[in-house]
Amino acid sequence: MDERRETPLERDDRNFVELLQELRVIQVGVQILFAFLLTLAFTQRFTELDAVQRGTYLTTLLLAVASSILFTAPAALHRVLFRRGAKRLIVEVSSRLAGAGLVVLALALTGAVLLVVDVVLGRTAGIAVAAGVLAFCGAVWALLPFGLRRRVPGAGASGAGRPPDRTAGRP
Repeated sequence: MDERRETPLERDDRNFVELLQELRVIQVGVQILFAFLLTLAFTQRFTELDAVQRGTYLTTLLLAVASSILFTAPAALHRVLFRRGAKRLIVEVSSRLAGAGLVVLALALTGAVLLVVDVVLGRTAGIAVAAGVLAFCGAVWALLPFGLRRRVPGAGASGAGRPPDRTAGRP
């Protein structure tokens, strides 16, 4: 038991519920992006896109689909492994799927911005703004959390959920 006075199974249950809540928040944005991309192909202006813009569109659409699949995979994983005593495995794999989903979502957002800015302001501006979006995603979704993790006692490489070491500095 840790300082929350929960068993390992209770902790795994709580961690899975918290992860699913995070995924619910993210999934709304992914669905909006995907809907935007789907409707884009049916606009009059879509026929004016050049080969690079069409390639960017298709790549971005597929990245949005991939991120949606990665973010919904934990529910499917839970369904298949339900009541098989695999909660810790479900939590660990689901967390990795969510991390991969964030990487793919960052690429999808970058692609969407690249396409729109390319059409509105030109390719050079599109590349510059898209690079900024990708850097911003990396900073906020990776650098910031990993930087903060170093400041959390007991949160080493896989220290999520570990209680702080209360014996630090004692013989």
